[in-house]
Parts: sequence; C-alpha cells; structure tokens
Amino acid sequence: MGIELGLGWRGHVVDAGLAVGAAGLVLANAALASSGAGALDYVLLVAGTLVLVAHSRAPRTVLLVSAACILGYLLRVGPDVIAVIPVLIAVYAAVAAGHRLVAVAASVPFIALAMVSNPIREGILPIGWFVAAGVLGEVARARQAYLHQVERRATEAERGREEAARRRAADERVRIARELHDSLTHNISIIKVQAGVAVHLARKRGEEVPDALLAVQEASGEAMRELRATLDVLRTNEIDDAEDESRGNGLARLHDLVERARSAGLPATVTVSGEQRRLPTDVDRAAYRIIQEALTNITRHAGPATASVHVDYGSDGLTIQVDDDGRATDAAAPAPGVGLLGMRERVTALGGQLRAEPRPEGGFTVRAELPLNGSSQASEQ
Repeated sequence: MGIELGLGWRGHVVDAGLAVGAAGLVLANAALASSGAGALDYVLLVAGTLVLVAHSRAPRTVLLVSAACILGYLLRVGPDVIAVIPVLIAVYAAVAAGHRLVAVAASVPFIALAMVSNPIREGILPIGWFVAAGVLGEVARARQAYLHQVERRATEAERGREEAARRRAADERVRIARELHDSLTHNISIIKVQAGVAVHLARKRGEEVPDALLAVQEASGEAMRELRATLDVLRTNEIDDAEDESRGNGLARLHDLVERARSAGLPATVTVSGEQRRLPTDVDRAAYRIIQEALTNITRHAGPATASVHVDYGSDGLTIQVDDDGRATDAAAPAPGVGLLGMRERVTALGGQLRAEPRPEGGFTVRAELPLNGSSQASEQ
C-alpha cells in the first residue's frame, strides 16, 4: 500500500478505491449508530475519508486533514471506533513515507480523547491501533528501502558487467590489431617494396612497365594505407570522420577504385545518376566497400568478364549496383563467402537491403539499397 500504490495509474485507481471504501464504511457506521449525527458531521466524515485518495502523493497533508476532520466529528458526536479507521490508514501512509513525528503528533489527540472518555475500555485499545499502524508503516518503509537497495545493486552489477565486457572487447581489439600488424603489415610491405623495385629496374632498362605490375604497386600501397587505418580503428574504437573523409574511403575515390580494377585487367565502367551530394559517413563508406568487394569478386571468380558500376542518388536513399557478364549462372552460382557476408552485414547495419545473385542472362549482380534517413542510428543499434 502506501508509496508503492501511488505509482502509476493503477496506483491512483487503488487509492481512489481505498478512499471510497473507507468513506462507505464510516458513513454506514454513522447512519446505523443512531448517534444523532447532523449534516456537518457527515461532511466531516466524507472529507476525512475521501482525502485518502492522495495519501500516496501527499501523506503528511492527508494525515493532517483526515485527523482534523475525524477529530472534529468525534468531539461533536462522541467516541467511535470505526470513524478512526481513515486516520489509522493516514498514519500508516505517513510513517511509510518517513514522517514519523507528524504521525505521532496526529495520534496523540485521539488517544487522549479515548482515555478521557473511558480510560478502562477505550484508553488502551486505541494506543494498540495507532502503534500497529505505525509498525506496519515502518515495515512498508523498510521493504521499500530494501527493494530500492536491491535495484541499485542490480544496476551497479549490470554496469560493472558492461564495463568488464567493454574492457574485454578493447583488449581483444588491441590483440587483433597487434596480430594484423605483425603479420599483414610485414608481408604487404615486402610486396610493395618488391613491386617498386621491379618498376624501377624496368624503367632503368628502358622497358615498358607491365600494367599488372603497376597495379600491384598501387594496390599494395592502397592496402597498406587501409590496413593502417583499420589498425587505428581497432586500437581506438573510434572513426574520425574528418580524417576518414580526407583519406577518401568513400565514393569520392570511386573512379580511382575502378581505375585500379582496370589496371588489374578488368574492363569496368561507372555510371552515376541522380543529384550527387554529401552522404552520411557510414553510408558513404559502406557504398565504397561494397563496390570494392564486388569488383574484387569479379576479378577472382568471374573469369573473362566486364563490369559495370551504377550509383543512383535517390531522394531518400542510395542505390549501388555492380553487374558482370562472367561465368556465374543459376546452375553454377558461386558459393557465398566472407565477402558477401560482409556486404550483407554492412547493409543490414544501415537498415538497407542487399541482393546478390546470378543474372538470368549470365553473370552476377550485386545491388544494395542504403537508406539515408536515420542511417547513423541504425548503425549504432
């Protein structure tokens, strides 16, 4: 009862029911007692009981109003056990809310009146009633304090588990970054250096440098740059949008990406439609990565093929589609790998849709629809 029942609309309904029930009880008792109660006495009873509707929200005020009204009634009509019940309820609510002194002060006049009226029969029993109401209020207060303490401890424990999980995740990211640095950085550096040496020697001898060798040199430099950026993200768990934009990990580098694909021997075209504009960083980055992975898959798996990249800037979304005329068919569809899985994860994180499947006329198509509104919120969930 008390404070707990005063929370939410259900608590208000219970408080109202309690007040109406108490009013019905004391009014029926007054009517059956034949005590000669007048209109003012009934008004005092109604006011002293219906005020209980607010006992959860304003226990001190309710106690003072109820005590004043019921005490006025008793002084006019005489001692009445049932009429004191609303005051006992108000005393309970006040003690449960921590207002002990107010509860004691409000109880004293009733105990004194009962003892004056009939010290033997009426004096001891009211003391027991008010003490019982106070004890019940203390029990309710202790229970509420215990529940609050349990809730607080549960919240602190959950916060501690979350912090521990974040620490473990941070440690794991650092470990992965260290492993990547120790393995991939060394190997990519060797590839870059050897490709550079081969290009230098070819030019020194006056020979034409093969396009494939130039593509290896450029791709190794790009791989090294992106690996360093990835290692920075793993170590800090933060992506600097300004730095990322300056590095060009978005569609601003689309033509460079396609040029590298051409240098690697993949004929590719780019078509852009719609009004080009600044995109949310997560959408821009995801679009670039999806096109990059699609072109890489064509180079690896499509065989002799050509590729076409289409980017459409819609009013509320970005659509990218990469098609090839390679050897994929409905009967010989390539098995989904890590690359396609990564594409799907990127698109799903942004709340978009991905279609990756063989084309009816042969070849493969990758189509991603990325929403622009609320993309940041979707990616955080």
